[in-house]
Amino acid sequence: MKPLSVTGLGVVSPYGVGWEVFREGFADPTRDVFDATTTLFDAAPYEGARLAEVRGFEPAKHLGATGLRNNDRLTKLLLVAARTGLAHAGLKSNGVWQRLGPDDVGVVGATAYGSLEAIHELNTVARTEDPRYLNPARFPNTVINSSVGYVSIWDELRALNATVVNGPPGALDAVSAASMYLAAGRAKAVLVGGGESLSEPLVLGLHLAGALDRGSSMWGAGRKKSAGLRVGEGACFAVLEPAAAARAAGATEYACVIGYGTAFDPREGEDNFCGPSADAMERAIRAALRDAAVAPAEVDVVATGLSGFGAMDVPELAALRAVFAPTQCLAAPKGRYGETLGASGALGLAAAVAWLHGAAVTGVVEGTAPAHVRTCVVTALGFHGNASALVVRGADGSDS
Repeated sequence: MKPLSVTGLGVVSPYGVGWEVFREGFADPTRDVFDATTTLFDAAPYEGARLAEVRGFEPAKHLGATGLRNNDRLTKLLLVAARTGLAHAGLKSNGVWQRLGPDDVGVVGATAYGSLEAIHELNTVARTEDPRYLNPARFPNTVINSSVGYVSIWDELRALNATVVNGPPGALDAVSAASMYLAAGRAKAVLVGGGESLSEPLVLGLHLAGALDRGSSMWGAGRKKSAGLRVGEGACFAVLEPAAAARAAGATEYACVIGYGTAFDPREGEDNFCGPSADAMERAIRAALRDAAVAPAEVDVVATGLSGFGAMDVPELAALRAVFAPTQCLAAPKGRYGETLGASGALGLAAAVAWLHGAAVTGVVEGTAPAHVRTCVVTALGFHGNASALVVRGADGSDS
């Protein structure tokens, strides 16, 4: 892939709304965003679960008070992330285009279980009351690409509109899709990222799969018998533009994406939930490094997908150890804001950009945190044999 400049970031996370809020919260190792309770549903059946909600989220502050009533939580998270990302990139201000225009900008977003909450809501009404009480205005939320579609509508992003559904690697795969659209001239800039909302059916599913951390003091990413993952929510969009064009336009460059790799290894057996592949993860990382023309030894830190769920962590850690030296830094940013599934690759990219801009590397699983970060790899391992990786460098104009 040709280098892509990150010219803006819009983040809605358990730390709050905005890139600066995320960077400051993520850089503070004492900041704990996890709780056993949530305002979104009764978490009592999942006693001890560690949940990271975007507390106090008020989308009307960023989007206005009208037009939001029938949108689900995921759509609102994505809308705010998109609006703040466009403003951070200097593309729009107070609804007015400042640089480029609606026909020049598109969106590629990812989610893993984005329609689950709406499906559960409508199914509950149909079962406990009567199908005649279903609200047809909320039915579009059951379609998994509707949230990203609303992003296009709300912010007039006419160049393209695509949704990637590929589990945790989805937001990284969205970068590849955006790269193809940009190379083909379909857009001059693309909002790229993903989102996931915290909901009871999602937490119930992870609970039934035995994947939840239930408050154990032994939680830790990379452990074979780890206590389980902590569930978070959020949305993140990076504004990506061809590096040469962004620099020529004088856009601020926060980082540069220089390599992408993906791989798939079909699962064996009958496990319908969890069949990760260490081989696919290793091949994806090596492909990304080749694409970027970067040697493994040049990588300062890896923003891994390690989550505390041993069934996923063990194969990913095996792949990472096969590629990188024991002294290289492997970090687990999900330990700070939780497993966000479809948003995890985008938030991993945001974590990498924070490190590139001086945030201390915390959550180190192996190796030593570097004093200065110049090159990062972001990884994401899927539940079904898929895996993807990005290579990201600091913005100094060296890549063309």
